[in-house]
Amino acid sequence: MSTHRILITGAAGFLGSHLSDALLAQGHTIVGVDSFVTGSKENVAHLAGEKRFSLLEADLVNPLPSAVTEKTWDRIYHLASPASPVGYVKHQITTLKVNSLATMNLMELAQRDGARIFVASTSECYGDPLEHPQKETYWGHVNPIGMRSMYDEAKRFMEAATMAYRRERGVDTRIVRIFNTYGPRLAQNDGRVVVAFITQALRGEPLTVQGEGSQTRSLCYVEDEIQGFMALMESDYHLPMNIGNPDEVSMLDLAKEIRELCGSRSEIIHTPLPPDDPKQRCPDITLARKILGWEPRIARQEGLARTVAFYRRKLGM
Repeated sequence: MSTHRILITGAAGFLGSHLSDALLAQGHTIVGVDSFVTGSKENVAHLAGEKRFSLLEADLVNPLPSAVTEKTWDRIYHLASPASPVGYVKHQITTLKVNSLATMNLMELAQRDGARIFVASTSECYGDPLEHPQKETYWGHVNPIGMRSMYDEAKRFMEAATMAYRRERGVDTRIVRIFNTYGPRLAQNDGRVVVAFITQALRGEPLTVQGEGSQTRSLCYVEDEIQGFMALMESDYHLPMNIGNPDEVSMLDLAKEIRELCGSRSEIIHTPLPPDDPKQRCPDITLARKILGWEPRIARQEGLARTVAFYRRKLGM
């Protein structure tokens, strides 16, 4: 396999750091860029001595820094963006800009270099879906002015911009729609359900389930998700593709599973549902299976056990 010079935006984030690990293991050279709005240097601290990895602090909604433009790239992975309700509601304008202005800046760079560019879209493009499970052909059910719109609509714009650059400028593009992903390095304070339940259970605090807990999510372990990213990048498929795990679970059942894995006696309490919270979220991964030969391998019980072990160590418990 040939090795590439790769640019990863959001490299100090949850997914970006795991992607960096996987690509380095294949022998590639990586420059990571992160503004640290939601990313953390701790996520890539273990790469400090790696000669094929460097990390640049920069905000890509501004003109691209010279450290990026002076190099020639083979592959660009655009993962930069707040990616949880806590992050994107706190940083609404930044979320809109990084998925629009930064996306277009990077498309121009990809066009200049003849690089292949991969953009991280989201299952949030489907909104609170009226189709279940969600196929890539479904156009979605999104509130364009709601409390998640700065993320939903920014990602929908990202997809539109990507297709425009492909059609008009011939840029070599890939689009992934990411479903709920979990594993080590998720930020503890960003509100994502797996790490929230684990932290609460390990500390003996009540597990806070929103609403009745009947709403579902489909959780993909990060190692599987990253393998899907890399397979899509090296494929010939340019339309949006779901990468996620179709193993669906209700939030109440997930809370019970995590409580048991943690050996916790925490009670489960219920809090109000946030606005526009999807009632169901489950990917149809027929395309990924057919075109990439990809599907998730790590069962939820195993992935959750690995994740609990990570946070047990992190919390010193």
